[in-house]
Amino acid sequence: MTFNAAALLLLIAGLALIGWLAGRARSAMLAGRSGTKLHSRPQYHGWYVALWLFAPAALFLAIWSSVSPALVTNQVLATEAAQSLPAFGFERGAILSDARGVAEGKQPAVRLPAAAPLVKAYADAGEKYAWIGIAAMLALALAGGLYAFTRIKPDFRARTRVEKIVMLFLLLASLVAILTTFGIVLSLLFESIRFFRLVSPAELLFGTNWAPTSGAPQDDTFGGIPLFWGTVLIGAIIAMIVAIPIGMMTAVYLTQYAAPTVRKWVKPILEILAGVPTVVYGYFAALTVAPALRNFAVMLGIPNASTESALAAGIVMGVMIIPFVSSMADDSINAVPQSMRDGSLALGATPNETIRQVLIPAALPGVMGGILLAVSRAIGETMIVVMAAGLSANMTANPFASVTTVTAQIVKLLTGDQEFDSAKTLAAFALGLVLFIVTLLLNIVALRIVKKYREAYE
Repeated sequence: MTFNAAALLLLIAGLALIGWLAGRARSAMLAGRSGTKLHSRPQYHGWYVALWLFAPAALFLAIWSSVSPALVTNQVLATEAAQSLPAFGFERGAILSDARGVAEGKQPAVRLPAAAPLVKAYADAGEKYAWIGIAAMLALALAGGLYAFTRIKPDFRARTRVEKIVMLFLLLASLVAILTTFGIVLSLLFESIRFFRLVSPAELLFGTNWAPTSGAPQDDTFGGIPLFWGTVLIGAIIAMIVAIPIGMMTAVYLTQYAAPTVRKWVKPILEILAGVPTVVYGYFAALTVAPALRNFAVMLGIPNASTESALAAGIVMGVMIIPFVSSMADDSINAVPQSMRDGSLALGATPNETIRQVLIPAALPGVMGGILLAVSRAIGETMIVVMAAGLSANMTANPFASVTTVTAQIVKLLTGDQEFDSAKTLAAFALGLVLFIVTLLLNIVALRIVKKYREAYE
């Protein structure tokens, strides 16, 4: 017997449904008595019982699912059949994993002969701890449900208790994003500190030569300026030159000129671009756009035009972030009060003049917020750069040359077997920290601009 967490979760959900029905029926029965008035509706009493029945059992199930495999393994290691296991950790782990897979029905037979004697021990231990977990889970569920059921009385404030429990769950859910961000910062910070003990921060931030090597760090080999320049050239210059005009013109057309039927179809189709996987954009950039741009450069007589170019990656990246710009601009223009449009037209301005001199300036804070969010999205892009721009750390203003970005170098540094005590590998975390700080600042500025815009026009 295996400990199937999904089936057990479904079981306690069914018990919670029964508890909800029982609690609701009991409170309805109390309300049916003459002269009895309930503080809360019967459904809140039902939810109170259901939550007390479900929450403790689900919490125990989550904890037991992570603890029970170690308990099973410890019992197997204490058996006589496990005494002949090798001392080497990797080999012993492979044998135990093989026996566990057969005992749990994940594979038909053992692949390692030494695992055969342990299959029965794993099956027995797994069944033992599965029954212990099921019994404890059901006991907690029934105890919680019984406790809540006995508290149902006419004056019991069930709605208040249920709302407090729901608020607690919402608080925990909101903490997930905060704790995740905190964990990301700590993981980057600790590894970056290890890197900066080997390489000066000034060299990374202001050096002009990027040629990291394994082993002891060499002087003037961790200069990050070429990476930062490539990131700015592709994500903040070329991509924005493509995305901002097209996105703005699209937003103006959809909000001011397009018929409702056209807008109904065009806007969702445009936003599909935001859902296309970036690796697909990378293929498009590498196989279609980059060769076409190289042939165009050769036709113009531009020397040293590369198939991997900043222009190819930037153009495709700009197409990818058009929905970010157009959607924010669309919402911003639509949020401008109708009275401003009507007043401009009433004073004799043409629709074109109204758009240029009234609507766009009024919506500019929201538009700028969308542009900054698009920039932060663009400078964090990886696949398009890796597939279309190359990995050469060149500090050049030639858009037809191969350049690289911070994210592309992070991929390169962490690809394959790496030593995590080497400055070359640790440089990826330092670059990630710099990129995280830059995108965080851009997001903060964008959100502040959008907040100011909403306060002005909502």
